[in-house]
Amino acid sequence: MRILVVNDDGIRSPGIEALARVAAQLGETYVVAPNEQCSGMSQKLSIFDEMALRRVEFPAPVAGAWSLGGTPADCVKIGIRQLLPTPPDLVLSGINLGPNAGISVLYSGTVSAATEALILGYPAIAFSLTTFTDPCWDTAARVARRIVEQVASGGLRLTPDTLWNVNIPNVPYAALRGIRLSRMGESRFIEHYTPVRDAAGHPCWTMQGDLVELGDPDGTDLQALRENCVSLTPIRLDRTHHAALASLRRNPPAL
Repeated sequence: MRILVVNDDGIRSPGIEALARVAAQLGETYVVAPNEQCSGMSQKLSIFDEMALRRVEFPAPVAGAWSLGGTPADCVKIGIRQLLPTPPDLVLSGINLGPNAGISVLYSGTVSAATEALILGYPAIAFSLTTFTDPCWDTAARVARRIVEQVASGGLRLTPDTLWNVNIPNVPYAALRGIRLSRMGESRFIEHYTPVRDAAGHPCWTMQGDLVELGDPDGTDLQALRENCVSLTPIRLDRTHHAALASLRRNPPAL
C-alpha cells in the first residue's frame, strides 16, 4: 500500500510519529502535517493564504515528510495533489492527543483531515487517544496497526462515502475490552472564558470547555470509551437527516 499520514497536532507530535511507524511497516508511507498546532480547525482551508512547505527529517522510516503552513485539510490536498508520486491507497489521520467522540467530531481537525481525503475519493481512518496527559502511545499504535491490517486484508471494508473514526481509551493494551462499533454520541461543549491581557496589555480571552453528554448513551462512542472499549464509528459525508426529509416530503412547506 501507499499511505499518506496527516494530523492536526503538528509535524512534531509523538502521535503522528507513532502512526507513521505503524504505516511504514505496512506500506510506502508519506507524512504531511501542519507546522504548528491546529486542533479544533475542523475543515478550514487556506484559500487566500500562502502556505510554506518544508521537507523535514522525520523520526520514522518514511519515504518523505513535509511540514505545511496550513491546516489539516490543506495537508491532505497538498499531499495528494502535489507531493505523493501517485495517489495513496489509504489516508491515516492522527494519532490525536485527546478524544474525538461525540460533538468533538464536528470541530476536529483530525477527523476533518480524513473527511477531506474522502471528499477527494480516497479511503480514510482517523485515530484519537482519549487523553491530554500521560498518553499510552503503545496502546494507540497497537490498535491502529490491528485496524489498518484488517483494512489491508479486506476484513474491514471502507466504502466511498464513509470514513472510520477510531477512539482509543488511554489504558494499557491488556486493559482494553475489545473494539465496539458505535454511533456518534449526543453531546455539547460548555465553554468557560477567562479574560487575560496580551504582551501589549490589550484585553483578550482564552477558552476552555467541558463536554456534556446528552440523550441516550446506549451504543455511543462515549459509552464505549467509558467501558474501555475502542470505539469504531462510521462517519458519512452525507449529513442529511433522511427521516426528517421523508417527513417533509409528506407535508412540504409552502410559500
